Amino acid sequence: MTVMTVADVSRWFGNVVAVNDVTMSVGPGITGLLGPNGAGKSTLINMLAGFLPPSAGTVTLDGAPVWKNPQIYRSIGLVPEREAAYDVLTGHQFVVANAELHGLPDAGAAAQRALATVQMEYAQDRKIGGYSKGMRQRIKMASALVHEPSVLLLDEPFNGMDPRQRLHLMELLQAMGAEGRTVLFSSHILEEVERLASQIEVVVAGRHAASGDFREIRRLMTDRPHRYVISSSDDRALAAALIADGSTTSVSLDSTTETLEVDAVEFLPFAELVPRVARDAGIRLYRVSPADESLESVFSYLVAI
Repeated sequence: MTVMTVADVSRWFGNVVAVNDVTMSVGPGITGLLGPNGAGKSTLINMLAGFLPPSAGTVTLDGAPVWKNPQIYRSIGLVPEREAAYDVLTGHQFVVANAELHGLPDAGAAAQRALATVQMEYAQDRKIGGYSKGMRQRIKMASALVHEPSVLLLDEPFNGMDPRQRLHLMELLQAMGAEGRTVLFSSHILEEVERLASQIEVVVAGRHAASGDFREIRRLMTDRPHRYVISSSDDRALAAALIADGSTTSVSLDSTTETLEVDAVEFLPFAELVPRVARDAGIRLYRVSPADESLESVFSYLVAI
């Protein structure tokens, strides 16, 4: 089991603090790294990849320091956000060069496997300078996978990809996470993170804001009311019963959708309240669903903190 650990890490550039006292662990499976632009995501990934030293704290791979430790690159594959390919090379030449840099015994065969994995065989003999943004992303992915690393660090890997390419990369990352590889990726497209990541790490203004399953994170936000959408056999009677209880702060009836919108102060008391009230009043519940437990809602709350 491969685990990357960030312990009390800060990184500053002159007077600018890019990462401020961050501690987190990234283990097997898929972890999504979230944060607004300028939050420090790329700086964190560069420190995890050993390209930047922490100004304070430590970054380790299975207990071994990452900085100035070339051996880690046997285990790490990196897809940076910035372009990292030579336009004069063909896709095949670029991936073979990376295989040779890793000292693989059969660089050509390893390159072919990696190109096939990202579905780039059809363009392998074309120069990278003529590739689209999505093709460049996939050739970078091939170079990151050529040595079959146990850890993948991906900085905005979906940028420039069309829907088909995006779907294929999602399936590829899901398969790697299921194999037990450690995958960390950043993305500004929350739908991708919600579909892929079993764990999220959120950074805001360089600080670590939250860690874990986003639904659990939402339930721990006790300072914010939980919003629910409810439909029943008698919405008006249910609204009157719910607003009388101290666990709700507001109840409104949406006549267009014929549903109730309820803000509840506490998750567990409200979860117990609704079925009890409905049973006592003889009301049938058709739907009770959270309206703000999506990753988008959780992220917007965290960014606003």
